[in-house]
Amino acid sequence: MHDVFTSKRFLKYFSFAIVFALWEIGGRIPISPAFPTFSATMVALWQMLMDGSMLQAYPETLQPLLIGVAIAATLGIAAGVWMGLSRFGEWLLSPVFIVAQAAPLAALIPLLVLAYGIGLTAKVMVVLIMAMPVIVLNAMSGVRSTNNSLIEMGTAFLGSRKDVITKIILPSASPVIFAGLRLGLSAGFIGAILSELLITPTGVGDLITFNQSRADYARMYAAIFSIIAVAVIALDFLEWIEVRWLRPDRKGAR
Repeated sequence: MHDVFTSKRFLKYFSFAIVFALWEIGGRIPISPAFPTFSATMVALWQMLMDGSMLQAYPETLQPLLIGVAIAATLGIAAGVWMGLSRFGEWLLSPVFIVAQAAPLAALIPLLVLAYGIGLTAKVMVVLIMAMPVIVLNAMSGVRSTNNSLIEMGTAFLGSRKDVITKIILPSASPVIFAGLRLGLSAGFIGAILSELLITPTGVGDLITFNQSRADYARMYAAIFSIIAVAVIALDFLEWIEVRWLRPDRKGAR
């Protein structure tokens, strides 16, 4: 019984329950007229699912998100691995991505609008610049953190450079690379919503702004809650892939 109450899964759900309870209490006080209760938000979420507005919004939001994250993951892992393996690559690219990770990239959105307009391309670019830096830097860090003794052992057993990279370095770096993918996916969700709020009001961003404009705060918070829930599910799925296929030794930790 003690193991159940101290398991990672139980503690995660328990923390959610505490947040939802505090949300309900804060809405009933109320903290603000614009802060609905958790129960009212869930009723509004159900209504939006039933009338189809929520389901119609998500394809608009997920399209730039999936395209942007796929490009960021492909290019980011490749660039990060190259930077980890090559001092020249690190010298050439790491300052760019370090600055990009630290900079307020949302400030670049007006420039992207000028360059790419207000269509899908601009939104994909927002997701890309938000997600890619952390993916690149984590991939580089994962490669650099590989135990040198393993690399030397692979070389001693006459392993080729390709064998050392694919069979020693990449498997060793995979936990850090997947951590970067999860962080990049989180940043991608932020970028997708920012692009809808600041470029053109479509998808979930449109639901947020529209319901805010007519002071229907329960539906506004329902839209915000839904995108957070989808992001959490997506991150859990990515972690499941990592544990299931790359790190079976962590199955019990979930």
